[in-house]
Amino acid sequence: MSGQARCLLPGSDYIPRVDSDATTEALCQKVWAGERITGDEAARLYELPLSQIGALADRRRRLAKADAYDGRGNEIATYNIDRNINYTNVCNVYCKFCAFYRTEKQDDSYVITRAEIDQKIEETIALGGTQILMQGGHHPKLDKQWYLELLSHIRDKFPQINIHAFSPSEFIHFRDVFGESLETLIRDFREAGLGSIPGGGGEILVDEVRQRISPLKAMSDDWLEVMAVAHKLGMASTATMMFGHVESLGHRIEHLERVRRQQDETGGFTAFIAWTFQGENTKLKAPTVGANEYLRMQALSRIYLDNVPNIQSSWVTQGLEIGQVALQYGANDLGSIMIEENVVSEAGTTFQMGVADMRRLIEGIGYEPRQRDNWYRLVDVQAAAA
Repeated sequence: MSGQARCLLPGSDYIPRVDSDATTEALCQKVWAGERITGDEAARLYELPLSQIGALADRRRRLAKADAYDGRGNEIATYNIDRNINYTNVCNVYCKFCAFYRTEKQDDSYVITRAEIDQKIEETIALGGTQILMQGGHHPKLDKQWYLELLSHIRDKFPQINIHAFSPSEFIHFRDVFGESLETLIRDFREAGLGSIPGGGGEILVDEVRQRISPLKAMSDDWLEVMAVAHKLGMASTATMMFGHVESLGHRIEHLERVRRQQDETGGFTAFIAWTFQGENTKLKAPTVGANEYLRMQALSRIYLDNVPNIQSSWVTQGLEIGQVALQYGANDLGSIMIEENVVSEAGTTFQMGVADMRRLIEGIGYEPRQRDNWYRLVDVQAAAA
């Protein structure tokens, strides 16, 4: 970053006005006031010193979460207890950035059994979990009935668990393999027990980039169409971005613009989560980016996505300490304790965290830790009353 443009933030006295210029000053005042920015303005903000874009993002977090206080006047930061369950690692789209997928012929390919999924959910409930995040590869041979029976089995046996499952790229796979419309598929899956849809497979919502890193996977319009249909049917979802590989800053901003425009139209995104490309054991040869760029991008996401209420920190790829710092760069949520994670760990990331760690990190920067569900409703009533 050039670091040449600076602004005097309202209420701060440590940034010298002499380094400011009128255009940057006006833009920072605009962000501070909570106004919507353009793509060109986002690119300009990205050049600010990290501390300044962080301060602006923290301001936008406070505006977005103005009611997120406990009864004693403390700001709340949330976390979730869920488990990632990958029902199969068989996949036929061969994304270059993925180290998780296997072909059917490989010895370590699998499809989960009912007994295995029951055990995983029972362990999740025992730890206070309220949700499973279930995703898999694009298996060419599993039929629709297999999925519907799996959903209804989980719903009937574990009614207290929300099933947050099947990314948009999986639904595009279902559409193409099962020969049914997205609306029919999503409605049938919801009736069988699906509670909400994760934003996996977002990567960068620019086809020029997707053609380079995952040419056989759903393209940008497909991803957005799945979300639009789900939102129309009253289902919530999240939005994601995986960055730091072959894309440019312009591509990242275009991704944010498409998410924001979708949210303007349907309003179904509960949160946005960005993480950096993890390259170990993958076919995609690209330099990974560090914590500075991660924090800068998350801060920009909070500012740009003025209609998405929640921003999650990505401690899974960045580590616990940067995950904590991210709560001061626009994030209001530390994500999940991730009882199980199989995808980015295959690419060389091995960070782990328990509930005690979550609460310690949140309290360490002066916030009140609170457990929430997928819809950001607080669920730790006893903790709040203590």
